[in-house]
Formats: sequence, structure tokens, C-alpha cells
Amino acid sequence: MIRKFKGFALVVLLSFFGSCELDLLDNPNAVTTNNANVNFLLNSITTGYAGNFNSFSDPGMRLTRMLNQGAAIYDNANSPSSSDGRWSSSYSGLLADISVTIPIAEKSRLFVHAGIARVIRAQVLLNLVDYFGDVPLKEALDPSNFNPKVDKGVDVYTAALADLNTAIANFNTTSLAGASSDLYFAGNADSWIRTANSLKLKYFLNRRLIDAAGSRDSINALITQNRLISSSAQNFVFRFGSNLSNPDTRHPRYGGQYGPTGGGDYQSNSYMAHLFDGGRGFQDPRIRYYFYRQTTRNTTDVNELRCITNPKPSHYGPNDVFCVPTTAGYWGRDHLSNEGIPPDGLKRTAWGLYPAGGSYDNNAGVGVSLGAGAGGAGIHPIMMRSFINFMLAESALTLGTAGSPRVLLQTAMQNSFDDVRAYALSTPEASKITAFEAANNYSWSSEVTSYINYILGRFDAASNTQKLAILAREYWVALRGNGIESYNLYRRTGQPVQQPALEAAPGPFVRSLYYPLSYINRNSNAKQKANVEVQVFWDNNPPGFIK
Repeated sequence: MIRKFKGFALVVLLSFFGSCELDLLDNPNAVTTNNANVNFLLNSITTGYAGNFNSFSDPGMRLTRMLNQGAAIYDNANSPSSSDGRWSSSYSGLLADISVTIPIAEKSRLFVHAGIARVIRAQVLLNLVDYFGDVPLKEALDPSNFNPKVDKGVDVYTAALADLNTAIANFNTTSLAGASSDLYFAGNADSWIRTANSLKLKYFLNRRLIDAAGSRDSINALITQNRLISSSAQNFVFRFGSNLSNPDTRHPRYGGQYGPTGGGDYQSNSYMAHLFDGGRGFQDPRIRYYFYRQTTRNTTDVNELRCITNPKPSHYGPNDVFCVPTTAGYWGRDHLSNEGIPPDGLKRTAWGLYPAGGSYDNNAGVGVSLGAGAGGAGIHPIMMRSFINFMLAESALTLGTAGSPRVLLQTAMQNSFDDVRAYALSTPEASKITAFEAANNYSWSSEVTSYINYILGRFDAASNTQKLAILAREYWVALRGNGIESYNLYRRTGQPVQQPALEAAPGPFVRSLYYPLSYINRNSNAKQKANVEVQVFWDNNPPGFIK
């Protein structure tokens, strides 16, 4: 099995031995500094972060209407028990393994290993704060303390920044030539430094609401250093395989949808509608890569789609899509729709080629199946070059940092289109794409140019407030597959304005998740939040700011 971070990946070559000995005084299930192999540990950390990323991305995608949120009210959709997995994978999985890995790596002078571990730890800490607020850190991994107290979110953020700075020092200390021979790094230390700096950009952009001057100066310093992710080869992604079992290496969204009976995620009606038209009068060129339609006609069977006989909710605005986003078979659900599951597993719109490794939509209108499309060999877009330019554009617009918001927006959009296209043409679906375009006299480059020029024309005519809304909406679309950054964007800017909940009174929007039930039940020092309105430290926007 090969799972890797593109551009600076880890590919572990496993050796199998015919016999082994165990010291029966040691617990064979416990990882210690005496029995750990740093290469295997680092492989476990990187692959473990892929699952951790997916678990954090999921609620972010649903809250920001990339996917359907399958409950009528926010409290039911984000209950304490729903976070047990992401909490345990963070603490007992990643953070525990990283705490063992770093001292071993540094003792062995494997500074690249230590740096990678610190970059991933910083991401885990940032995600924990962004989703939960105050979380345990100083006492979290003490094996003698079963009741760790929380640290302030701002302090955990500071610890993450320290990790990123130390990681950069690690990467500058050594070269890849110093890595162990049974661990292959596809890339170079410069790519990891750029990733660390890009996470620092995210750190300072989130903090801009509470420390505008400090964020402005720090982001300008990063711009001056000019060592952010800037090329497709530096994109920070986790790449999946197409193996079905023993082990299953497929993208989790593909694995959950491309089976004999289909099913899986319901796509968001409002997200699909925006790509289909979005008030532009023409489609976003990425729509055929993002979504795969199992049918190209809207159903008229109320047993399959009950809402087609329901009136549009009175609290919806005139431009809010309801029930059926288009007439072309895009089949999803509205925000916080909790109706039952009808026999639509092989009819609802599925994840497409990007980023889940599914099928390209060439109007075939046939159901999903095992192995279809790219077979699940998709990616997790953790930090892409387009994200960097969107963040820099937001910073330039709101903080006055260096750079033209317009130029940065243009570059960000072009990056997104180019990376989606390049990934797609690297898959087995490439021949299907070129054949469809040739048969329909379709020019990808012309469509992309028209789209970008249209957005830039609107941007030029907009006020600063409207410019932020345009920028945020384009970032939201480019974030397909990354709910972590879309959730941060929505709380930070209040944009893009989203489809209302199906019910008129769904309860307050989730400004942070409840603490996990397992943490509350097992930790005598743990106290549950009063409600999901509790805001993380950097979110000082007013209550009710977003819905």
C-alpha cells in the first residue's frame, strides 16, 4: 500500500521477518522510546492524519453547505457523541505517537522526521482549537493523569505556532540525504518549510479579528520571505489508492458511495446550484469534476423525492434554491433536511472525480459501481496553492497586507482550475474527459477564462464589503473536500451567505462543537459547554452573525 503526501510524501517500505522475540516484561501493545521504529511511527502519523483530517472536515463541510446536514436542528446534527472519534484520533492516536516520535528522531539526528511530526502536530492542535475552543494540552499526555484540565485556546494556538517555527528550524538543520534508507521522501525540505509557513498564514489570518496589527505585520513578513506553497508540486495533499480491501486504500467518500447499491452522502442542493448557475447564467467548469449524476433527469416520483410536492418554505429568499437545484438531474438535499432514506441510492448525485477519485460526469447517467471512475484514488486537499492566494487576497482586502486583492483572487481561481484539471487528467478518466469535450466542441481553457473574467468584472464593480463576499464565495467553491477551512472562513467573514435551514427555527448555528461525550464522562475536570453558541477565542464576531 502506498499512501502519500504529494510533493513531500512518505512511502514506507515494510520488511517482514521470519521470526521475532518479545520481552514478556514489556507490553507488546505499548509504544515506547525503547521499542519504537521512528520510520514506522512517522508512517502511522501521516496516514493517521488523513483519517483525522476527514473526521474534522466532515462537520465543516456540512455546516457550510458543501454536504447535506442530516438533522432538523443544529443540536441534533452536532451532538456530544458525534465527536468521540475525532477526539480520540487526535489525542490517543496522533498526539501520543508524535510525543514519542520527536525525541527519538532528534536523538537519532533525523531532523526531517522531527519536523514533519511537528507540522502534523501543529495542524492537529489548530484543528482542535478551531472546532472545540479550550482543549487539554499541558496535561493531556501525562499517563498518570486521567483528568487533564483544559488550556486556553489562545495558548494552544501559541503552542502550534511554536511547533511550526521549530519544524522550520528542523528542516533547515539537515537535508533529505540524512533520512533513513528505508524511508523515502518524495520532495525536499523546502516543500515542508512552505507547508509550515502556509499553516502560519492560516494561524495569523484566523487571529486577524482579535489582533489586526499583529496579523498584518506577521503576514507581511511571510510574504516578504516568499516561502509559501506556490506551485502544484508543493500542494499539501494526501493521496489515496484504488485497492478495495486488505487494505482498503480508497478515498473514504468514494468507499462510502461507490458500491453495488450506491447511497452515501447527499450533496448540498445549494452548493450544486451555485456551480450549475450561481446567477452567472453559465456553469462552473469544475461541476463535472466535483459531482457525478447517476441520472440526468429530475425525478417526478414523490416516493423518491418527497419535497417535490412541498411548497418552498416561507423563510427562504427569492434566490434560495429549494428541493431541486436544477432541471438536469442534480439530486441532493437542502440544509438540515432530515427526511428518511427513499430508494435513491443509485440516483442521488454522488461525489465526482475530484477530490474523491470517483467518476467524471459525461452525461452517461448510469449508477455508481465498485471500481468506477478513478477507483477511489482521490486526494485530501489539505493545503493547496489556491488556498494560499485566497487567504492572501482576504488579508490584503481586510488588513491591507502586501499584494493586490484582485490579482491574488485571479491567481487563486486559476490555481484551482489548473489543479482540478491536472489531477483529473492524471487519472484513468482522462480519455473519457477528452472524448466528451471533443464530441461537444468544448474548450476547457475558454470556459475557465470566461468564468474568471466574469468574476473579476463583478469584483471590479463591487464595494469592499461586496468584494469580500465575492472572494469568500470563490474560496468556498475551490475548497471542495476541505470543510476545515470553509468552516473557519464562514465564521471569520460571515461569507458566503448560505441557504437557510429547512426549518425556520433550527436553533443557533454551531460556533464550536460540543466536547465529546467520552471526554465529559471520563474526565472529572471536564465541563460541557452550555450550548454550541460558545465561540472559539479568535471568533469575536457577534452572536447570530451566521446561521
